[in-house]
Amino acid sequence: MISAGSVLVSLTAYGADEVRRHGQIGFARLAHAAGADGIEIRSELLCGDAAELDALADLVAESAMACVYSSARGMWDAGGRFDDVAVRDGLACARRLGAAVLKMSIGGRRSGDAAGMTALRSMLADSPVTLLVENDQTASAGSVPALESFFRAADAAGASLGMTFDVGNWHWVGESPLQAAQVFASRVRYIHCKGVLRRPDRWVAVPLQTSAAPWRSVLRALPVTAFRAIEYPLVGADLEQVTRQALNALRQLEQVTDE
Repeated sequence: MISAGSVLVSLTAYGADEVRRHGQIGFARLAHAAGADGIEIRSELLCGDAAELDALADLVAESAMACVYSSARGMWDAGGRFDDVAVRDGLACARRLGAAVLKMSIGGRRSGDAAGMTALRSMLADSPVTLLVENDQTASAGSVPALESFFRAADAAGASLGMTFDVGNWHWVGESPLQAAQVFASRVRYIHCKGVLRRPDRWVAVPLQTSAAPWRSVLRALPVTAFRAIEYPLVGADLEQVTRQALNALRQLEQVTDE
């Protein structure tokens, strides 16, 4: 597992369009130069070129950065069937990249799929990669009831799993992040840090310091042993400096919340 206190940058923070246009390797180098302890590589931003994965893997190895691989595919498909191919592909990409952690959401899982949970447990049994389950922005995989049901089933199947807690995503499903933190704190190993603001038509991600949500209280309710990632937009003429400032701010915040 990635060490406590590590601060990563999710590469989606640089903007999906920009990252797809230029590739994740350049932004990974930028995050490293700015002092990030690690990066989160996103499957949905890969260009589809095997050389990109190899270049990212080389950078992770050479820099000794911590690495998380985020798969945009759910563990269960939209029809409620366990997607063994999605999980297997996620684990394989994580190993290829040298990532210690694979992040996935539940997907379309329905309660009562004991066979799917058993299959998941078997796939994880001998894997060097740790799977952490994220609350996404859907009711089926990002609400407190859905995640409580999933974790109960996982525990019953002997597949004890930790969680990636996205501070902002609870707003998309109309739930309180503070109440969710109180429910899931013991499972949280990784925290996605982003603030939120409500526009007339939708929620948007913003830096923590400009958030309308009580993010300080949420972070205080989560384990200090969890590592963290910036997942709000990083923009500016000097992206390396912007990133360095954001990393320093999150590290200073961590010291405050520990007191």
